[in-house]
Amino acid sequence: MDWNFRSAGELAVALRAGEVSSVELTEAAIAEIERDEGVINAICVSDFDRARAAARRADQEFGRGEDRPLLGIPVTVKESYNMTGVPTTWGMPQYRDFVPAEDAVQVSRLKAAGAVVLGKTNVPLGLQDIQSFNEIYGTTNNPWDHGRTSGGSSGGSAAALACGFGALSIGSDLAGSLRTPAHFCGIYAHKPTVGLAATRGMVVPPAQPLPVDLDLAVAGPMARTARDLALLLDVMAGPDPMTHGVAYDVTLPPARHERIRDFRVLVLDEHPLIPTGSAVRAGVDRVAEALADGGARVERHSSLLPDLAEAATLYMQFLFSGSVARFPVDAYEELRTRAAGLSADDQSLDATRLRGMVFTHRDWVEANNRRELHRHGWRQLFAEFDAVVCPITPTPAFPHDHNPHVLERRLDIDGVGYPYFDQLVWAGLATMPGLPATAIPTGRSPEGLPVGVQLIGPMFEDRTPLRLAELLEQRIGGFQAPAPPPASASASASAPK
Repeated sequence: MDWNFRSAGELAVALRAGEVSSVELTEAAIAEIERDEGVINAICVSDFDRARAAARRADQEFGRGEDRPLLGIPVTVKESYNMTGVPTTWGMPQYRDFVPAEDAVQVSRLKAAGAVVLGKTNVPLGLQDIQSFNEIYGTTNNPWDHGRTSGGSSGGSAAALACGFGALSIGSDLAGSLRTPAHFCGIYAHKPTVGLAATRGMVVPPAQPLPVDLDLAVAGPMARTARDLALLLDVMAGPDPMTHGVAYDVTLPPARHERIRDFRVLVLDEHPLIPTGSAVRAGVDRVAEALADGGARVERHSSLLPDLAEAATLYMQFLFSGSVARFPVDAYEELRTRAAGLSADDQSLDATRLRGMVFTHRDWVEANNRRELHRHGWRQLFAEFDAVVCPITPTPAFPHDHNPHVLERRLDIDGVGYPYFDQLVWAGLATMPGLPATAIPTGRSPEGLPVGVQLIGPMFEDRTPLRLAELLEQRIGGFQAPAPPPASASASASAPK
C-alpha cells in the first residue's frame, strides 16, 4: 500500500492498529523524497538518520502501549525554524553554517507529540518573497508545473506535501506565506489568529530566540486535509512556556456550526486595487455554489465589511515598515530621500510601500489606531456572518521570476501586468487585523494548475473556518496528487545540496 499520500489522521489510525510501523512510513517517505527531490527541490536539509531513529523509538512506544498525538507520523519543518543539529539560514549565504543551540518551540512541540521529522523545507532569501529560491539551496519548483513557483515563503513545505514528502508540515505567514503556497500547490494551510501559536525560535540567524509577540507573523500548520490542519493546530496552539510557565494550555471555542446549512458566509471576489483573475474567480464561485447548494446563507455584499482599499494600505504600511526596520542607516536614508520625492497625489501601492518603509513611530501609532477601528469593524461583521470567502492571490502559480530588481517584476493577470507585490492585498486582508484564515483547494485552472481560496474567521475562533473547510472538502473535494508535468514545462531545480 502507498502510504505517502494518506492523511495524518489515517496514518495515526493505521499505526495504532498495527497495520503499519513508523519505520515503514518513514522509509516510504524517504524513498519518495529520494525519487522526486531532484526535480522538486523542496527538502533543502534532510535529516534521515535522526528520522529513522525517531521512527524506531515510536514503534517501541507503540509496543509498550504508549501514545501521543503525532506518534510515528513523518513530517517536515520550514527551514526558518531553529532545529538542533542542522543549519538555520533563512536562505542567507552568510549563515549557511549557523546551527542553533536549541529547537524552536514549535519543533519541540512536534517532537513532544511524537512526530518523525524528515528534514527542513526550502524558503526564499530572508523569507521575503512570494517564491522559494535562494543562493544556498536553489529553487523549489511547483509539483504541477516545474516552470512555475511553489509560492513563498513556505513554498518548500507546500511542495513537499503535494509530493507526499511527509503528512504534515509547519510553516509561517506574514504575507500569505502559508496560504499562497497552499493555493499554488493544491494543499491546505491555516494562518492562526495572531498570537495563538508561540513563535520563539523562528528567528533570523544568529539572533537569540526570545518569546517576542510578533505584530503580523504567525506560525501555522500545513496538510493535505482540513482535518489534519486541526490536528496539527492542537499541537501548535498555546502561549510560550518561557513566559507563561511550563504548564500551558489554550482552549479555543468550538466551531460556530457543525452543518454547512447553518453557516452565514460573505463571499468576495473583487478588490478595488487589483483585479481577480478568471481562474481564481471561478474557484471562488465554485465555493459559493457549494455553500448555497448546501443550504448556507451566502451573501456577496455587506455594508459591514471594512474598507478594502484602506485595509490594503494599512497592511502594506505595517508590512514594509517592519521589513526595513534593521536596514543600514545609509540604505534607510536613501529610502527617505526617495519617499520625500513622491508626489502627494501618488496613492499607488508602490508609493504606499515606500512611505511605509520610512514610517516614524508617530506614523505607526496612527496606523495602529486605524487598525483597531478595522478590528472593531470585523467584530461587527462577524456578528452577522461566520466566515468570509475570498481569494488568496489573484492568479494561480506564476512562472519563476528571479529578477533581482523586484520592483521591475510584473504579475500577469489575464494578460495584463501589475506590480508584483500588489498581489499581497488579499493575504493582507486577514493578516493586518490578525484574523484566522484557512486556505483550501477548490479545483484546477483551465491550464491544470491548482486554485485555492481562503476562509477568514473571527479572531480566536479558528475552529470555525477549519470546520467550514472540512465541510467544503466533503462537497467539492480536496487535495489531488499532481500528475507529472509535461517535459516542456519542466525546469530543473538548481539545488547545491
